[in-house]
Amino acid sequence: MKQLFIHCSHNVTQSALLEDGRLTEFSVERMEGTSLIGNLYKGRVVNVLPGMQAAFVDIGLSKNAFLYVDDVLHPHLDKQPKEKPIISELLKPGDELLVQIMKEPLGGKGARVTTHFSIPGRWLVYMPEADYIGISKKIEQESERGRLKALAEAIRQEGEGVILRTNAEGESQAALQEDLLALRRSWQSILRRSSQSEAPAELHRDSRLVERMVRDVITPDTEQLIIDDEASLQEAVEYLRHTAPALVGKVQLYSETKPLFDKFGIKEQLDKALQPRIWLPSGGYLVWEQTEALTVIDVNTGKYTGSIDLEETVFRTNMEAAHEVAILLRLRDVGGIIIIDFIDMETEEHRQQIVQQLETRMKRDRTKCQIVGWTRLGLMEMTRKKARDNAMNYFYETCASCKGRGKIYIR
Repeated sequence: MKQLFIHCSHNVTQSALLEDGRLTEFSVERMEGTSLIGNLYKGRVVNVLPGMQAAFVDIGLSKNAFLYVDDVLHPHLDKQPKEKPIISELLKPGDELLVQIMKEPLGGKGARVTTHFSIPGRWLVYMPEADYIGISKKIEQESERGRLKALAEAIRQEGEGVILRTNAEGESQAALQEDLLALRRSWQSILRRSSQSEAPAELHRDSRLVERMVRDVITPDTEQLIIDDEASLQEAVEYLRHTAPALVGKVQLYSETKPLFDKFGIKEQLDKALQPRIWLPSGGYLVWEQTEALTVIDVNTGKYTGSIDLEETVFRTNMEAAHEVAILLRLRDVGGIIIIDFIDMETEEHRQQIVQQLETRMKRDRTKCQIVGWTRLGLMEMTRKKARDNAMNYFYETCASCKGRGKIYIR
């Protein structure tokens, strides 16, 4: 059972996704600093660095954006060459081009941008210059994948690309076509604004948090969407009326005096999930150490002594840990390299079951993940795409008393 909760105050919007009562995703958006992912700009190349195979582009933000050679789709190239070109052959200082933010500014780094454009809709993602059809891997039934591919081929124009989202499963050609037409109109509007603007200029801004969550999360298996703000509720209802009218009845207004996140135990779950030591149901625990690019998770048996033998005790602890790690990676929105130090196991069968447990649980993650596997030292290695700053950083600050090992909630 999925439940989506959205809390709105005068300058902050927060969303929390619960699956079977367990908090699995948390997002936040400040009015003065909305998300930049997906925004399109007309930029001007400031500097080209052949040694880094990258260019820096002024898009009007405080720091210049970073454009890597693999993210350049040059208009003078019919297709991407088999051999990677030199960035200075594609761009020079002063060039103006359209770019889209794919990774927000983090730390001292500027945003990472691309010219491989994509505009998400309710049922599909529109790629005006990609010329291919993709289907969400979460749609597993081959007959449905074949049906969706045929529909996409029928409605797209030559040179366009589309990706059928998980939400598109079971949808009609009319629904997909309506979504595509709206996205195509949006792209044409972006091109018109670009022709009339001088660089640097913002051309398109992705939807606000409320619409993004309704667009990306609300599905027929969602039990309810509870919002504590009338204007945001109307925004959600209006979007669903146009895209999925059957789901409008799931939207509810929360009007009690007790704060929404306190009422449904969301604040309490957030506090527990952010501790450096996370206890498992059996009595084992995780030790979580996170840096900007690397996260290390150590698994320990703790109070759990088992009842059969050591190997079985270790295996059960590791299975619980794999389940918990998959949830916490989503909730903490961890990105970069992740190393998990599971307790050593003797049997290869148990090791493979741990991998399968992780793979199964990570399928629910909307962010791209890759489980690399066991290293020669017996550590589990995986990666998770990092696109934006961790939402937790908006409301939690490092505790000075414990020198950074704990977090303090701030409002």
